[in-house]
Amino acid sequence: MKVAVIGASGYVGAELIGLLLQHDKVSISHLVVSENSTSNGSLFSELHARWLGICDVPLQAFSKQWFEAAVDELDAVFFATPHEFSVEWAQSFIEHGVQVFDLSGGFRLKEPADYPTFYGFAHTSLRALAQAQYGLAEWLPENFTDSELVAVPGCYPTASLLSLKPVMTNNLQLEDSLIVVNGISGVSGAGRNGSLATSFNEVSLRPYNILKHRHQPEISQEAGAQVIFNPHLAPFKRGLLATVTLTLNANVTSEMVDQAFVNAYQDQPLVRIKKQCPQIDDVAHTPFADVFWQYDESKQVLVVTTAIDNLLKGAASQAVQCLNAKLGLPLGYSLVAQSTVAQSAGVNA
Repeated sequence: MKVAVIGASGYVGAELIGLLLQHDKVSISHLVVSENSTSNGSLFSELHARWLGICDVPLQAFSKQWFEAAVDELDAVFFATPHEFSVEWAQSFIEHGVQVFDLSGGFRLKEPADYPTFYGFAHTSLRALAQAQYGLAEWLPENFTDSELVAVPGCYPTASLLSLKPVMTNNLQLEDSLIVVNGISGVSGAGRNGSLATSFNEVSLRPYNILKHRHQPEISQEAGAQVIFNPHLAPFKRGLLATVTLTLNANVTSEMVDQAFVNAYQDQPLVRIKKQCPQIDDVAHTPFADVFWQYDESKQVLVVTTAIDNLLKGAASQAVQCLNAKLGLPLGYSLVAQSTVAQSAGVNA
């Protein structure tokens, strides 16, 4: 596939480009930055020095002229852009037969009315929104391969939903009971543009946007139940941990909980079932999600903790998993050792 990455100067864009460079079914045709970016004309490796000698490709500024010149040669485009950009341009790429993978929040929520409240803008691309498929890689719908627009989940929702989905799909939760998600993320989740609020000299462990974070409706939508989401910012570069607490039905046993998670993830190469609470250091700079759960039968309380790298499993590597699904490849293709992928698919490696 010939692909373009728009938003190549940011943290997520850089991680995505690194993963696509090692994918043997992909050829990167264009690395693109915003129209007024000061990075226009710079080499990708000048912005992200670990790719020096590996990806010394000049960055191009997005414009209508660039779009018209490049779109017909592309098979897919990845948006690592502000939400508004995705909303404005996704349909144009789709109309030219280009597969869109959107890593912004422009198409994650299904209801247009939610965007002014949680994203601060009115959604103007309702046709594209109606056909967008949510790309939680381990829980893709059967018709996923038909989608021309993939809404790659946010980082907090990825960790939260990997914790919740085995419970919700097996109807283990006590109906209408409280679900609380406490999430902690490193400062890279705020993006590359610096601010006082995300400076290492200023950041302490603190909650933010309580009861109004834009990922709350996304988690609720995909879990099929309302959640209380409490995000926290922590003074480390990358990584994210979500701890979910919920009440289960009176007849649910520990064995039923264990079986729900094992059935969900035993064949998933990028989800690792842990025997103790996961920690961020074990997943940072990797595409893995580490999941651990504890259940108190006497109180009917389940606590599930999931750790991911917010830039990889929470963004770039999940986008590659969605690409793999569209191509009919194992989800872990190019992301983990092929022997691991083969074993997870039940194939003799």
